[in-house]
Amino acid sequence: MGPVLSGVLQLLALIVALGLAYRPLGDHMAGVYASPRHLRAEKWIYRAIGARPETEMRWPAHLRAVLGFSLVGVLFLYLLQRVQGVLPGSLGFASIPPGQAFNTAASFVTNTNWQSYAGEQAMGPVLQTGGLAVQNFLSAAVGMAVAVALVRGFARSRTGELGNFWADLVRGTVRILLPLSVVGALALVACGVIQNFAGVHEVGQFAGGSQQWSGGAVASQEAIKELGTNGGGFYNANSAHPFENPGPLSNLFEVFLILVIPTALTRTFGRMVGSVRQGYALLAAMAAIWLGFTALMMWAEFQHGGPAFGLAGGAMEGKETRFGIAGSSLFDAASTLTSTGAVNSALSSYTGLGGGIALLGIQLGEIAPGGVGSGLYGMLIMAVIAVFLAGLMVGRTPEYLGKKVGTREIKLAACYLLVTPALVLCFTAAALALPTPGHSVANPGPHGFTEILYAYSSAANNNGSAFAGLNANTPWFNTTLGLVMLLGRFVPMVFVLALAGSLAGGRPVPESAGTLRTHQPLFAGVLIATVVIVSGLTYFPALALGPLAEGLAS
Repeated sequence: MGPVLSGVLQLLALIVALGLAYRPLGDHMAGVYASPRHLRAEKWIYRAIGARPETEMRWPAHLRAVLGFSLVGVLFLYLLQRVQGVLPGSLGFASIPPGQAFNTAASFVTNTNWQSYAGEQAMGPVLQTGGLAVQNFLSAAVGMAVAVALVRGFARSRTGELGNFWADLVRGTVRILLPLSVVGALALVACGVIQNFAGVHEVGQFAGGSQQWSGGAVASQEAIKELGTNGGGFYNANSAHPFENPGPLSNLFEVFLILVIPTALTRTFGRMVGSVRQGYALLAAMAAIWLGFTALMMWAEFQHGGPAFGLAGGAMEGKETRFGIAGSSLFDAASTLTSTGAVNSALSSYTGLGGGIALLGIQLGEIAPGGVGSGLYGMLIMAVIAVFLAGLMVGRTPEYLGKKVGTREIKLAACYLLVTPALVLCFTAAALALPTPGHSVANPGPHGFTEILYAYSSAANNNGSAFAGLNANTPWFNTTLGLVMLLGRFVPMVFVLALAGSLAGGRPVPESAGTLRTHQPLFAGVLIATVVIVSGLTYFPALALGPLAEGLAS
């Protein structure tokens, strides 16, 4: 079987698996967030944290709960890293330095999972499991809770109430993420991923000394790492490490875990607003972008640009032979079009155009299908912009899901869109203008520029993947990337929740002959064009200086 045919078959198998899971998982999540019942375990949690799950929240209260909960998470994870040296089961690892501890705490609480450390060489099982893995669950649940609040804003009228953040947080963790992670971890163990608390072992004596490997609770962390679109690996090599991702079957299953919840959330959206066809329209737009990017990345990496590429069957530099170009491209297209950030190959070794496709996938806002929760509310913001643009073209007040999109809603959506590019471009410019950050770049020219641009794009969009070659474990990058992660996560949430409150307080507008049919293919096409034009062209000048220049020169 040729490598291209293998890639096509993997892609088809993945689409079939996602199709089979789409309806039952989407319906289950809709039922979870609409259920008036609370499980006994959930009641214990509410009692422990002092929450009142029946109390409805308006958007300012919802926002305060999100920010307060996340602040506690950052402080807890920071302190846990700083005292690692005295914790039992630390395997002799020292405490994490202050700058790196701040960066890591901000990273995992914001669902970014950027890593400026080597996990197996710096963190023991207590910190990996009790700190990082816990935040993998909670940060994903926060994103889902915010997305559900926005969906309720579309579904409700003449009220400012958006549900209860604490109830959505606990339910998302207990009823969705936890059971799916258990099943996913068992499946990964069956595929060969390790799960133990063995610590560090000597595996033999060699001429240059002994070789060591680290065991750990890898399968359980790997499952929620992918399922929650987190991305932080137990090992420094992330999903390229054979203990995290042993072979083609585990690789395909991990891609499935990355995509399954963000994809199924479109079904959840359709059920909660009372029209599954609206969910199908969002799904169609997401799927078209994802398929296009995946095909482009495979094409860029399979093309034979010289005798070395020809002999290897494509651009095999930086890729594991057990995955090949098809498995690597499929995995990394999925991880950069979501907020996962997990990688099974070295993105810096991709062709200029291949690396640029991964970077553009992040810069689109990771909405195809995007992160857990963040992908849905990001695409809904783009849908609001799309109906506004369509209304301008026909001279009619824009409407979406029976709600008028007025000045306030458009201002909030526009502010949401401007936050991330401003963070990326301003901090990239500062890093290039100052002398010290440039010392972290290992490659000159366009590739070195791309390394810095990719780092801030990854941080601001809460992705977490990186272009190898940039030494990010410096005071400048630990601090600025940590700040960008926090601002890129929580400032957009302010506008999302404010928009949800504004929509929930509006009156329903009856459908008329002039109403744009947002469940039809025409609107899906307008939505795709809006994503590409509004988001993609924002970064075009920067892309022209980096990956496009490198790709044209190769």
